[in-house]
Amino acid sequence: MTDAPLATLIEALPMPTLVIDATERIAGVNGLAEGLLGQGAVMRHFVTVLRQPAVVDAVELCLADDHPREVTYLARDDVTYDVHLQRAGGLVVVTFQDVTQMTQAGQIRRDFVANVSHELRTPLTSLMGFIETLQGPAREDAAARTRFLDIMRDEAERMNRLIGDLLSLSRVEAEGRVRPTQRINLTDILTITFRNLKQLLDEADVTLTFDQSTRPLHVLGDSDQLLQVFTNLVENAVKYGGAGVRIDVSAETVAHDLALRGPAIRISLRDYGPGIDPQHLPRLTERFYRADNHRSRAMGGTGLGLAIVKHILNRHRGRLKITSEVGQGAEFTVILPAEAVADSA
Repeated sequence: MTDAPLATLIEALPMPTLVIDATERIAGVNGLAEGLLGQGAVMRHFVTVLRQPAVVDAVELCLADDHPREVTYLARDDVTYDVHLQRAGGLVVVTFQDVTQMTQAGQIRRDFVANVSHELRTPLTSLMGFIETLQGPAREDAAARTRFLDIMRDEAERMNRLIGDLLSLSRVEAEGRVRPTQRINLTDILTITFRNLKQLLDEADVTLTFDQSTRPLHVLGDSDQLLQVFTNLVENAVKYGGAGVRIDVSAETVAHDLALRGPAIRISLRDYGPGIDPQHLPRLTERFYRADNHRSRAMGGTGLGLAIVKHILNRHRGRLKITSEVGQGAEFTVILPAEAVADSA
């Protein structure tokens, strides 16, 4: 049986906690630890409850030499705990601290640094190679010099785009918890977007049609960020839809959107290009993820455009829905809360 004062004490602790006595049996466990390890742990040998070798070894060592220890415990559903073991008289107190988010954040940072390094290394390697060639074998070759300088300019522009997108992503993430308060009309944002991209559309021989079924399209939002959302989506449609195709843009209001659980405005951009294999759709908004890595790089893509779109829409409590089939084009739908929903938050 658990000692009453001991049970009261460990139950008051804000993290899963259990106590092991000198006979190597569990003398007490709080409710949080029962939720983690299961019911009926009291008076059982600690090995039958903790099981993971690193934790078992740490308990045995702590019972033997009184030194505190820390180990890692991996629970179901990929939850990671830091386990702290400390002697207290004849008992060993074992506490579990959930560090899953910190562990994941650390992995995200490491992956991010690795991805950025990889993205920058390729153009930098190219630049260094061309510089060495121009300083050596091609020093007096005017034709080669012109060709290499053009390639070097393209690589430098690629790095500049990457740095620009990284800065944009950083700004968006920094403002992620600040809800926009400006009342704007999405029709105006779309009109500006299409006007700004007219030269790009003309050069690609792409016809863009805008079927505006509802006016006005009011939301509470950041006009600059939403302009970036639609700019990125139209540019993607032009790049990956292919030259000479059509992009259809439509807008509608719905009384109740299932994803947002209330009134919403949907802006859909559909292209009629080669489409995207459905297996790639769930990952398209991940940083540096590319459905067609070689083609994306050749077109100057940084792999960050849709990640930026996702973070901006998250700030606006919106969603991005992507549907596509190979050979049937792709449709990107921006779903934003109508102003009434935003006002009620």
